[in-house]
Amino acid sequence: MLNPFYAAFLLAVEAQKVIELRLVRIAWGGAEAQSEMVSMVGEKVIAAMEAANTLMAGGTQGDVIARYRELVADNTHRLMA
Repeated sequence: MLNPFYAAFLLAVEAQKVIELRLVRIAWGGAEAQSEMVSMVGEKVIAAMEAANTLMAGGTQGDVIARYRELVADNTHRLMA
């Protein structure tokens, strides 16, 4: 398992790519921008609830960070397609 600080650092770096891709999509405007803004908010709510459930069930911060990294990777692949 990765050092938790290193994993958190990787998450921050990887999330910057998603932020960049989302901002470009939003800047282009149109229906895709509207859809991206709606899904962005929904994803954050679901991810926060999932993180809370993981911690309440005895999971670690490392588990939460690993899951967030999976979600960020999924968004990166989707936005680059």
